[in-house]
Amino acid sequence: MTEQGTTTTEKALELRERVKKKKPKFVRQESWRYRRLKESWRRPRGLDNKMRRKIKGWPPTVSVGYRGPKVARGLHPSGYKEVLVYNAEEVEKIDPKTQAVRIAHTVGKRKRAKILVEARKRKITILNLREAKEVVEEKKELIEEGKEEKPEEKEEAEEIAEKEKPKRKRTKTKKRKRRTEKQ
Repeated sequence: MTEQGTTTTEKALELRERVKKKKPKFVRQESWRYRRLKESWRRPRGLDNKMRRKIKGWPPTVSVGYRGPKVARGLHPSGYKEVLVYNAEEVEKIDPKTQAVRIAHTVGKRKRAKILVEARKRKITILNLREAKEVVEEKKELIEEGKEEKPEEKEEAEEIAEKEKPKRKRTKTKKRKRRTEKQ
């Protein structure tokens, strides 16, 4: 990204912050009255509801007018556009200058390791790196123990995945047989 491109994203983020400061804190109706109601926003739907009717003296309700600036929509606070990734092939399509990767939470350790390796090669920012670091730490432990010599990156990811294969579950018939043997 050029210097001009970074300044526009910085300006967009600053603009979003300024607009956000002016926005009121939207609260659930009657949350100040009853302890059982949390302040988290819920749309007022009642027929005679004062908040829904926007009567003076009642807290403001969420509406389109409070929407953030178009330039900053979809931007992560780091300035990158977030892209949700499910496999290593999707990482190849990403532009490292303007986009950053968020690994989907449903992705397992094997694919997560492959995505990490691919992202590192292409110097792509990973937004949820904390969760992904667990895989890297396991890899380092294997290397320190001497169980694994430093192979190529693809093989490295596959070995980590093999280590974490799920164990087979016992079937009900096997459990029943054990119960009968004990008795």
